[in-house]
Amino acid sequence: MKLIIQIPCYNEADTLEIALNELPKHIEGVDEIEYLVINDGSSDDTEQVALDWGVHYIVHFKRNLGLAKGFLAGIDLALRHGADIIVNTDADNQYCGADIEKLIQPILRREADIVIGERPIDEIREFSFIKKRLQRFGSRVVRLASKTDIPDAPSGFRAYSRKAAMRVNVHNEFTYTLETIVQAGRNKMAITSVPINTNPELRKSRLMHSIFDYVKKSMLTILRAVLMYKPLKIFFLLGSTAMLVGIAIGIRFLIYFFQGSGNGHIQSLILATMMIIIGSQTIVTGLQADIISANRKLLEDIQYRVKKLELGLLDPDGRPVVKGGGEKGDLDVPCGNIIDGTEV
Repeated sequence: MKLIIQIPCYNEADTLEIALNELPKHIEGVDEIEYLVINDGSSDDTEQVALDWGVHYIVHFKRNLGLAKGFLAGIDLALRHGADIIVNTDADNQYCGADIEKLIQPILRREADIVIGERPIDEIREFSFIKKRLQRFGSRVVRLASKTDIPDAPSGFRAYSRKAAMRVNVHNEFTYTLETIVQAGRNKMAITSVPINTNPELRKSRLMHSIFDYVKKSMLTILRAVLMYKPLKIFFLLGSTAMLVGIAIGIRFLIYFFQGSGNGHIQSLILATMMIIIGSQTIVTGLQADIISANRKLLEDIQYRVKKLELGLLDPDGRPVVKGGGEKGDLDVPCGNIIDGTEV
């Protein structure tokens, strides 16, 4: 059983070594632990700190591409290097490295494929009252959208089994945390959470520049994720509402018409017609989006099988390959590799 711990970094030279020192060196049930740093276009000595510490792999981006791109690049590289479990944590030492052992237990027990670390939001002194409420509200919206029971959706402290990691897709550049939960829930993947501890803040959050910007981007991310997986439900609700409003206005016009005063309510007839047309077009758009969604699911399945072929988990005929007593390919990669992020 191989665990790779990945840390996305952007100008984290001051805190990275602290976070690395907190990471576990041995975990019961895990044969091998390796460390991966994603240098997302840092302009400071982040990469040198990682090299001096002795991480096994570094993904190097020439410019900052955002948290989501870095996360995906790390996941892809970890899979190529034979990871059975991938843990994502932060370079600012927000999360306690000792909790990684607790985080991966549901995967080791085969109870879940994705595990999210649940922070004690109300006990974090660095979080303002408004931020705490927004965290709770955002998590509630994600639970409704994903049909999961994850109490701390924005948490970046999470563990993925190899199977779950191969199915991860992120389509926005803001963050991966919300979209991946919606994706997992809609794809009926086994996802759970465990309570974790946090460390005192070493620097201010770079993800939340302003409350308005954070709320806007988060809501758009959730809405987009839901529309990708359940478009017909959303468009049908909007379209049928518009049609019902149009029908109600049309009935009102007919009442006036049969009472002999219809000439004074032509505007109602025009508005009713427009609402019914808009509603019908919205439902048709939903049907088209649903067909696209079905095709996307097929493409995701194809992508999953291609990844298994690339990782040596399937032979060319689609049969599982078993090597070294487990279902994974043997990948021998020397320590200290620096990989160009554009090539991952």
